[in-house]
Amino acid sequence: MNPIQISNMRQKTSILDKSISKGKGEINMNCFALMFSELVQYCQGKAHTVNELQMRLSDLGQEVGTKLIDLHFLREKNSKREIKLLNMLLFIKSTFWKSFFGREADKLEHSNDDDSTYYIIEKEPLVNKFISVPKDKGNLNCAVFVGGIIEGILSSSGFVSTIYNHC
Repeated sequence: MNPIQISNMRQKTSILDKSISKGKGEINMNCFALMFSELVQYCQGKAHTVNELQMRLSDLGQEVGTKLIDLHFLREKNSKREIKLLNMLLFIKSTFWKSFFGREADKLEHSNDDDSTYYIIEKEPLVNKFISVPKDKGNLNCAVFVGGIIEGILSSSGFVSTIYNHC
């Protein structure tokens, strides 16, 4: 009879088990620029107008936001879902923005005119940094992708929202 040997080796942790927020917080700009420009070209090939292109980018952003917020709460063991809008917006401005874009958003402001209006301000959106807009698409704003991500996060967290992008 052969004796059974038991190994003291630890199980390897999967990349899916690792925390998002405990990473280096660095983004490879070349990879991001290539990926995002391909995304814009893909949407541009299916759109006939600038508004349709922006709508497609926003829709893709919503899908990304929905998946990213689920991934965040799946990986972060001690994290809880926010039930107050202001706390959720602060989470998006700081924790989420830092894990996705490598730094926090510039500001979160509350509108003086409307109690239900908030602004997440990013002075130089990363998504607009690598895009050169042709003259025939002069009013194209690729930051609608980020607006879609925010809308996806808020809607999958139970908040009803309408997102507007301003340049």
